[in-house]
Amino acid sequence: MENLFENQDIIDINIEDSVKASYLDYSMSVIIGRALPDARDGLKPVHRRILYAMHDLNITSKSAYKKSARIVGDVIGKYHPHGDNSVYDALVRLAQDFSMRAPLIDGQGNFGSVDGDNAAAMRYTEARMTKVAEEVMRDLDKDTVNFTANYDDTMKEPSVLPTRLPTLLLNGSEGIAVGMATKIPPHNSNELLAAVLHMVDNPEATADELMQFIKGPDFPTGGTIFGRRGIIDAYNTGRGRVRIRAKHHIETKGKKEIIILDELPYQVNKSRLIEQIANLAKDKQIEGISEVRDESDRDGIRVVIELKKDAMSEIVLNNLYKSTPMENTFGIILLAVHNKEPKVFTLPELLTVFLSHRKTVIIRRTIFELEKAKARAHILEGLKIALDNIDEVVKIIKASANDADAREKLQERFSLSHIQSQAILDMRLGRLTGLQRDKLEAEYQELLALIEYLELILKSEDRLNEIIREELEEVKERFASDRRTDIEDSYDEIDIEDLIPNEPMVVTITHNGYVKRVPIKSYEKQRRGGKGKTAVTTHDDDFIEKFFVSNTHDTLMFVTNMGQLYWLKVYKIPEGSRTAKGKAVVNLINLRDDEKIMAIIPTSDFDESKSLAFFTRNGVVKRTSLSEFSNIRSNGVRAIVLDDTDEIVTAKITDPSSQFLMIFTSLGQCIRFDIEKTREQGRSTRGVRGIKFKHDSDFVVDADVITDESQELLPISEKGIGKRTTVSEYRLTNRAGSGVISMKLSNKTGNVVGEVLVDETQDLMALTSIGKMIRVDMQTIRKAGRNTSGVIIVNVDKGDKVVSIAKCPKEAEEIEVDENGNVIRYTEDGEVVVVEPVEGLNPVDLNTESNVQETPSLLDNEENEENNEEK
Repeated sequence: MENLFENQDIIDINIEDSVKASYLDYSMSVIIGRALPDARDGLKPVHRRILYAMHDLNITSKSAYKKSARIVGDVIGKYHPHGDNSVYDALVRLAQDFSMRAPLIDGQGNFGSVDGDNAAAMRYTEARMTKVAEEVMRDLDKDTVNFTANYDDTMKEPSVLPTRLPTLLLNGSEGIAVGMATKIPPHNSNELLAAVLHMVDNPEATADELMQFIKGPDFPTGGTIFGRRGIIDAYNTGRGRVRIRAKHHIETKGKKEIIILDELPYQVNKSRLIEQIANLAKDKQIEGISEVRDESDRDGIRVVIELKKDAMSEIVLNNLYKSTPMENTFGIILLAVHNKEPKVFTLPELLTVFLSHRKTVIIRRTIFELEKAKARAHILEGLKIALDNIDEVVKIIKASANDADAREKLQERFSLSHIQSQAILDMRLGRLTGLQRDKLEAEYQELLALIEYLELILKSEDRLNEIIREELEEVKERFASDRRTDIEDSYDEIDIEDLIPNEPMVVTITHNGYVKRVPIKSYEKQRRGGKGKTAVTTHDDDFIEKFFVSNTHDTLMFVTNMGQLYWLKVYKIPEGSRTAKGKAVVNLINLRDDEKIMAIIPTSDFDESKSLAFFTRNGVVKRTSLSEFSNIRSNGVRAIVLDDTDEIVTAKITDPSSQFLMIFTSLGQCIRFDIEKTREQGRSTRGVRGIKFKHDSDFVVDADVITDESQELLPISEKGIGKRTTVSEYRLTNRAGSGVISMKLSNKTGNVVGEVLVDETQDLMALTSIGKMIRVDMQTIRKAGRNTSGVIIVNVDKGDKVVSIAKCPKEAEEIEVDENGNVIRYTEDGEVVVVEPVEGLNPVDLNTESNVQETPSLLDNEENEENNEEK
């Protein structure tokens, strides 16, 4: 035993590598050789072999039917060495008009039913090709496709068929391979060929363009596709889901309604559906059904669902759609094999592959016919020479010892080829008559014209396209078919904006990242100095940090401290009550753990003439075209490149009317410079310096875009102090300077927290750190010089401070009037306060005394502005 393997080579093989290699070979065999269709002819190998075997047997649409067993025997004996049942099942499906939109086999006998009945045994059924199958096989004998060896290398079989129809989409295909699956729905031949004809002239046509011709799948069993979103997804990406509903109509019987099902969704078993409906009615899971019966016949499907007297058909139908296969989902996966590789295709890609295949077939057919015509013309040229010299030819032949000797002498005497000389020897004496000579000349001239025509096809792309177009038009006319499946718009796919009123909302976001929207009318207007109402309930460690006023239909761009930009519609933000906490922003947009929202910018368009200006804490400014943010991904995009110690403070939209940029700092500095000092840059850039700080501890708190020097600015400090100042009072300087004083600061004011552009048609809203929001009419705020402190805008409690300000639209206060004409108001505790109306008093002034405070003027001491700037 020790010397048993002494003279043999032993190779160590890793079992893991061996299994991997073997499984890979197996999976590729399943993918390429069994389960997936070819993108060109739309057939799996077994279907292709069935049709080729029938072609070999000459079982055409005009020939007699042949036993299915005979066909299956030829297939498994010559081309497909697998079980006969699997081959027969494939043949049966090709013959089922409820499975195939255009059956390729004409079956005689029992080939199954929509009730799920199996086909009769193959010894009882007969089959032949349909006219559609003949178009799939057309020109197969003209060297139009490659042939490969069969399983035992004794015969040849086609690797693809030269189909004139886009069979893959026409009849669809389903298959499960290893690690992948295909599920392609059937389509209408008219629509498919119209789309292909469009692509002949427009090779770069998009899915949206092709959908002008191809409305969607067209199932052989009819039904109704409910909604277009899945179709659009499938044609653009290769994957989508469509909902199919049964078609029905309502009949009446006395006072009762009867639901009649005329068509069922694709691949739904009718008998099982009826059984399921009956069981649901019996178990009282669906109320209102008294009887279910099947009245279907050879003319079509008729499933009768009788309702009880008081039952409403719409309610019963909705329950049936929800609980039974009367509505089901077809998951589309446009997966096919191309160049021996599986790939998920879009609709334009599939039609392009088919069109390219047709061009290849026509070119190869043309070359085949050209070579055949040239070979025949060559022979005719030799025959013409023989006829012109017939006496000498006869003399040479008579003097020759044998055929070979005669052939050689003819070749030598008349400079003929071997083929020509042999054709002369084989020529019948009847060809010597005058009539035959004329026919020979006519045939030769026809061949010359044919050769010229075929060569023109090979030289001209336009002529090639013309032939493709002519053949497609012919096939389209021959196999015209009306659409069977209707397509209806789904209510779920109606643009949600059409169902949502466009009204102003207050969007708030807290320090810990909770966001909500509240109708602006929830906040009453108060006089300057009012205490305000609680805007949101927060935890002890949280406070409102940002808020924004926008309409529900607006697009909000969320700019974070890290320079990322996200996109969201206002109506997608959950609406809450005035005191609600809100929803975490991370549930709405994909923020990272350390990201915070710094600016929420509304826009209704992404015009190239507009730009987005970014301002950072360290004084950097950058402008980027708004159009670069028109297609935001769910995980956001990088809007600006920041230094490690820097972060975004705010961002603003600029347009052609914008003239200046202004930047405000925490220690009361402000700079104004021309907007043209900052050219537009791409998204992945750092920007330029906007302001130079006088103190290392200073930082940017806010910035704005100015369109006119007559505009007024309203900066506010932490203690609620603010003022209105004209833009022209801020000296125009160069970018990157230190600017001028924007507010005189002291312990009574605190540092600057922000500023807004004054608009007397709007109100001011201020938020404090403990969650209070107050609304102030800007008309009540007095104007003051640039180097002043201002007046009290918001009274803040001890330990509280203003954290953010913004503008909001004016809105008249809603008032309630009793039967005597007295105004009814309510306190914070809900107690009723009756106020007698005072003539000439505006309803917005009807605030209780507890909510109104006089405006102190302790901080109105103004100093000479120029002297302060000198200091």
